[in-house]
Amino acid sequence: MSYFDNIRTFVRIYELGSMSAAARDQRISPAVASSRVSQLESHLGVRLFQRTTRSLTATEQGRIFYEGACGVLEAVEAAEADISDVTENPRGVIHIAAPLGIGRRLIAPHVPAFARQYPLVDVRLRLSDRKLDLTAEGLDIAFFLGRPADSTLRIRKIADCARVLCASPAYISAHGHPKSGGEIERGKHNCLNLRFPGATEFQWELQTKQGPQKFDVRGRFESDDGDVLTDWALKGAGIALKPMFEVSHHLRSGALVHVVEETPPLDVQMACLYTHRRHQDPKTRLFMEFMIERMQDALADTSVET
Repeated sequence: MSYFDNIRTFVRIYELGSMSAAARDQRISPAVASSRVSQLESHLGVRLFQRTTRSLTATEQGRIFYEGACGVLEAVEAAEADISDVTENPRGVIHIAAPLGIGRRLIAPHVPAFARQYPLVDVRLRLSDRKLDLTAEGLDIAFFLGRPADSTLRIRKIADCARVLCASPAYISAHGHPKSGGEIERGKHNCLNLRFPGATEFQWELQTKQGPQKFDVRGRFESDDGDVLTDWALKGAGIALKPMFEVSHHLRSGALVHVVEETPPLDVQMACLYTHRRHQDPKTRLFMEFMIERMQDALADTSVET
């Protein structure tokens, strides 16, 4: 077991704050992760973590060593990037995150083609509609819709993504066809909401004659999976606010129809986040360019006549 492996495992434990989480991230067992830290501590002659049955906390020596260890890893990654053939022979593992809808429809279908073109690159794709911390979770690229919370990261815009408020014909037959945001505000219609950790009240920002306006909406159903909201809408459970690329085929077939047409939702930015250091890595840059081109082509094919 190499000293470099021990350092890499220590860094992930420090960043994730959990031995088991770091072990999953490194694709090793918790016992191996613990052994690597113990070997590192024995070599350094200091304790890097205070361990109890319920918590894991870095010592002062651990915090100091972490800063130096990050520099070591960055230097090795930069050296590997320097000797990689950018167009022919990138190698290593790339960690990608994306919301469920983007990942399932716009990224995952193209991963096999990327792997065929770059056979020495392993792709780890994590799909979740929750917000992720790029640095803490060891990600190279995170795709997203909306506005990023961390302004220190680099942003690459992909497209302005159209959105739509939609419901099934069965829902409209039972509850009426709302034309404006005022008709759905404060419980007048059952709105299907995407729940993020820490979310309290739900607001939908719509375009009115007076400009963008936020409307408070309520509903009986919430989920942290956007595809669940689509399924509920198809079953007549309520009104969903969806990116057009996720529901365009349902709108074309008539399974879902536009509602609130007088005050439509604003477009939302689709983009990806990365650190400056990650962008210097050939495999990261190549994956980003490969996917963005295909994502832009796919989004151009999801328009629906209104």
